[in-house]
Amino acid sequence: MDMFDRRGMLRCMGWAGTGALFTLGGGIPGSITLDAALGATPKPGFSFLQISDTHLGFNKPANPDPLGTLKEVIAKAKALPVRPDFIIHTGDVTHLATPEQFDLAQQMLGEFGVPIHVVPGEHDIVDGNDPRPFLDRFGRAARGEGWYSFDAGGAHFVALVNSIHLGDRGMGTLGEAQLAWLGQDLAGRSASTPIIVFAHFPLWDLYSDWGWGTADGAQALSLLKRFGSVTVLNGHIHQVQQKIEGDLTFHTARSTAYPQPAPGEGAGPGPLVLPSVQLRSAIGLRSVTLRQGAGPIAITDTPLA
Repeated sequence: MDMFDRRGMLRCMGWAGTGALFTLGGGIPGSITLDAALGATPKPGFSFLQISDTHLGFNKPANPDPLGTLKEVIAKAKALPVRPDFIIHTGDVTHLATPEQFDLAQQMLGEFGVPIHVVPGEHDIVDGNDPRPFLDRFGRAARGEGWYSFDAGGAHFVALVNSIHLGDRGMGTLGEAQLAWLGQDLAGRSASTPIIVFAHFPLWDLYSDWGWGTADGAQALSLLKRFGSVTVLNGHIHQVQQKIEGDLTFHTARSTAYPQPAPGEGAGPGPLVLPSVQLRSAIGLRSVTLRQGAGPIAITDTPLA
């Protein structure tokens, strides 16, 4: 496959995400669809919402109005009987990282009314490798090029950045500095601590021919394998894919903006144009049930349609 420069690749490729309500009970992560949560009896506890790949500024046939579909997700989130404690956004907040798109993103994410934890996608990086304009808006407390961690709900959350320095075929990379930080961050934690990792690119080799993976992801996963419950969330590929590897559970998410083709179907990744009546059947919300250990994972999609 021919190599692309970054801007050329951004013009032809599309990326991933979704909206799902996650809960933690006794430190064990689980989730339900927003539609199911809207009808649920309010219960005390800890929850957070994941969205991804909002691509504000995108205006192509795959979805001429990604702002409108994001507004639908925000409306569902604000109608929940129990407000999430915070929002996780797994990257590609904007489509081309312009000041105007960053302004709009800040305005729209503020509509959720709860704290936002964000990692950048490659569409959020200015001039190919400069994350500073993004971090000035969304990551002022982050370390290095945007990575950080925090504790909430009995779990340890780790935000990784694998979207700045792209490798062969556009694969994500973490880099030595971030891997060293990750080792230090995890070193003093008990193996029984539930870990929730979120990043833009998949940490596992989902489909390397299209760059859907992280070139040095195996080094990060080796640091996580000693923990009894690890959940890895990402965006970038605009569809649900999942994998279980020991006590590590990986799953990608739909976009709130537009879909992409399944791995290997067609000439390559990019915005998938569907008839307008079908668009909301391919984007929207996701329900995931996570279990400790190597038990099965159930994923149910709830489209906006």
